Amino acid sequence: MEEKPNTKKYWVLKNLLGAVLFFVALALAANILLGIFTHHGKVLEVPDMVGLSVREADHVADSAGVRIDVVDSIYVRGMAKGAVYKQNPAAGASVKRGRRILLTINAVVPKKVTMPNLVGYSMRQAKAELSTRGLNLGKLIYVSDIATNNVLKQQLHGRDVAAGSLVESGSDIDLVVGLNGSDNRTYVPNVIGMKYIRAVDVVHENSLNISRLVFDDSVRNYNDSTNAVVYRQSPGASQAPTPMGSDVTLYLSVSPERIPK
Repeated sequence: MEEKPNTKKYWVLKNLLGAVLFFVALALAANILLGIFTHHGKVLEVPDMVGLSVREADHVADSAGVRIDVVDSIYVRGMAKGAVYKQNPAAGASVKRGRRILLTINAVVPKKVTMPNLVGYSMRQAKAELSTRGLNLGKLIYVSDIATNNVLKQQLHGRDVAAGSLVESGSDIDLVVGLNGSDNRTYVPNVIGMKYIRAVDVVHENSLNISRLVFDDSVRNYNDSTNAVVYRQSPGASQAPTPMGSDVTLYLSVSPERIPK
């Protein structure tokens, strides 16, 4: 018997619709499985790894569902050798599972730099020259001389260091500077509310020494220390004459309760 045209048309449409539904269901199933096995579309928060050793950072990253790659190193004085100095993306960023977090670590072997000749410079000129070489101004040691703040000697660990010598980057260089009896007074500046590095610079610019830096419990790593703010100083700011070379102690914190408004 010959099949009716309408019946044949219905059969074709029915099979076509079935095929479409089959492929739609297959696509949905594949998408669901992809989401299950790859966490497709799920984002994670990048953990804070600054200050950790590479081994510790690897453990933290693995627990968080991301990976780490050490891509660079620099030398930062005062930071543990081999510790994470910087990460990209930063802590708190949203990333997908398995994302590579690029780490810059503190070098295990400090870089060497050439010691400049600072004798005859003013204290401020010497400080600027040290900074360009990756060195720090340490202690100002005042001795009687005709010119106040004129550099007479440069020292490292209590010993004279010759110009041209190789010293570790980030070293503290002490300066023996002149002090004229008629020009030997300064004043204690107000550094409350300033960040660590700026506060130290202002104290030095006023011909004073840093006796101690006291970080409270909120400062947990190197990154915290660079962002720490002075909430107290001893002695306090004063316009009263103070002998050059006097000591100042700074108290620092990153706690919002202690940072001046």
